[in-house]
Amino acid sequence: MRRSGTVAVVGRPNAGKSTIVNALVGEKVAIVSDKPQTTRRRILGIRTSPEGQVVFVDTPGIHKPLHRLNRVMLDEALEAIREVDLRLLVVDAAEPAGAGDKYALEMLRSAPAPRIALLNKIDLVPKPSLLPRLAQLGETGLFEEIVPVSAVTGDGLDLLPGILLAHLPEGDDLYPEGTVTTSEETVRIAEVIREKFLHLTREEIPYGLGIVVEGVRADVERRITVVQALVVVDKESHKKIVLGSKGRLIRDAGTAARLELERTFGTRFFLELNVAARPGWREDGRFLASLTS
Repeated sequence: MRRSGTVAVVGRPNAGKSTIVNALVGEKVAIVSDKPQTTRRRILGIRTSPEGQVVFVDTPGIHKPLHRLNRVMLDEALEAIREVDLRLLVVDAAEPAGAGDKYALEMLRSAPAPRIALLNKIDLVPKPSLLPRLAQLGETGLFEEIVPVSAVTGDGLDLLPGILLAHLPEGDDLYPEGTVTTSEETVRIAEVIREKFLHLTREEIPYGLGIVVEGVRADVERRITVVQALVVVDKESHKKIVLGSKGRLIRDAGTAARLELERTFGTRFFLELNVAARPGWREDGRFLASLTS
């Protein structure tokens, strides 16, 4: 009998949740950055195998909400934890346990079983120091299994699909074979564009940067997909940073995004990127509802 179900991937920011989802799905469905709070919405990544189907819900990192945007992100994580069949906590082995980990554990304590913990980034930590972290997770009494892994090297990830399926209910696939994500095209486009700006901008920019895809159209004559997107920042002074000297940064980000979109969708792209300052947009509920990424 096949097994299938939904798995919420939760944890504090920058624990490696998106990298793990991408590795298990076998395709990039969630953007990755070394800056925390990269994921702002729930992303569904789907892994289908002869044994069954695992639907990953990659949630925003659990953190103290300082803006309305952050509260929306946290609500996304909380809703996912309540709705899924299995909860997967990702812990950063390279960082000391802190308030964020404690908060995540408390959230899981109030959520139904089953629960599994992943101690990620074991490639960055001497093996003897992993034992106390594994023991700490075990002492919580929350987890059916605790698995040490490295999302970057792949160490331990080959065991994970079987472990997850063993804790999912019996049943048919939730999505047709071949589906790897349910994210809309505009959302995937916006996420790719935002990822490239995250890689190129300063520390203070990413949290106040959003992408609005204003239009996607097919240019039949040129056999190209034209994307019009607005890069939104929350300070007027940040516009110059996002544009870069002589427009170099926005050009480099646009080129990198275009190349990845062409690899992902298998067609040529042309990006029209503009920048606008909208002070306080992270507190504007109406604007947040229209935000693509």
